[in-house]
Amino acid sequence: MKIISPIATGNGAFILHKRLEEGIEGYKVEAFNPKMTFFPPLLYPIGRAKISDIIHTTHDYAVFHKKRGVPMVVTFHNYVLDLYMQAYSSPLQNLHYQTDLKWFTKKSVELATELTAVSQFTADLARSELGLLKPIKVIYNGVNESVFTPSKRSSINKKIIRVLFSGNPTTRKGAHWLPSILEKLNQNVEVLYTAGLRDFKGLSCHPRLLNLGKVPYERMPELYQSVDILLFPTVREGLPLAVMEAMACGLPVVATNCSSLPELIDHGEGGFLCGLGDVGDFANKINLLAGDYQLRKEMGEYNREKVEREFTLGRMISEYQQLFAKVLQRG
Repeated sequence: MKIISPIATGNGAFILHKRLEEGIEGYKVEAFNPKMTFFPPLLYPIGRAKISDIIHTTHDYAVFHKKRGVPMVVTFHNYVLDLYMQAYSSPLQNLHYQTDLKWFTKKSVELATELTAVSQFTADLARSELGLLKPIKVIYNGVNESVFTPSKRSSINKKIIRVLFSGNPTTRKGAHWLPSILEKLNQNVEVLYTAGLRDFKGLSCHPRLLNLGKVPYERMPELYQSVDILLFPTVREGLPLAVMEAMACGLPVVATNCSSLPELIDHGEGGFLCGLGDVGDFANKINLLAGDYQLRKEMGEYNREKVEREFTLGRMISEYQQLFAKVLQRG
C-alpha cells in the first residue's frame, strides 16, 4: 500500500500526517511551503510523479492533488469558511474564503473517495455548510502518550504558578485576550506564550507575560511538564493538538466552551470551559486552580486517563489504516 500525502508545513495537520507517515508502512508525506497556495496551480506537480494507491490530503487544496484513477481520502482538520468566522478574519481572508477557497473545497469534496474529520463538531459543520450528502467519518486526532507524559516533579509547594498559552498567538486563538486575563490573575500567576509554528507580532509587554519564542516541537513535552495549567481561549478548533498534548502531560485545561473543545475537556473534571472572550471567567477559573494543588492534580490525572482511553496515537493510526484498507478493497 502506497499512500502519498501532499500537505503544507507550519500547522497541526502537518504534524499529524507526519505521525501517520511514521506509523503506516508505505505512507509518505509530500510537504510544501504554504506560500505556494497563493498560486494554487503550483501544487499540481507535488507527489504526482510518484506511484500511489491512495492520495490523503486536506480539504482546502485537495482538488489540485487528485490523480486520475487514484482514490483520494480528504480530511477536514478544521473548517473556517462559515460566516461566524468573518469577525475573526481579515478582509482579505474573508474574500479568499468566500470565493476561491470555498470553490476549491467544494470541488475537493466532490472528487473525494472518502471524507474524514478530526472531530464530530467539524464533521457536522462541514456537512451543514457545504450541504454534503456524502458521509464524513470522524477519526479523532491522537497524541503520542509515551512522549507526552506527566512531570515526575511535585508542584505542591510552588510559589509561582505558570500558565501556558500554546499555539499561534492570533485573534483566532484568543491571544488578544491574554493581557486582559492576566490583569485579573493573582500576583503569583504568570502566563507564558509560544510563537507557534508561524511568524507573529509579539504581544504587549508585561512583567508576568513571558514570550518563549518559537519552541521546537521536540521540546514541547518538556515545556508542558514545566507548567501548571494550559490556557486555551480559542475561537474555533478542529481538534487542537496543544490541548491533547497538555492533557497527556497531566495538565488541567481552561479553554473556551466552543467548537470541538467539549469533545476533549470534561467541564469540572479535566478543567473548565469558559464563555467566548469572557476574560473574567477565564481569570477566575485559573485563580481557582492556582490556589488548589489537589484540584490541579486530580484534573490533570483525569485528563491523562482520558487520553490513554480515547486519544492515543496508536488508535488514530489504526483507524486510518482500516480506512485505507477499505478504500483499496473497494477498488
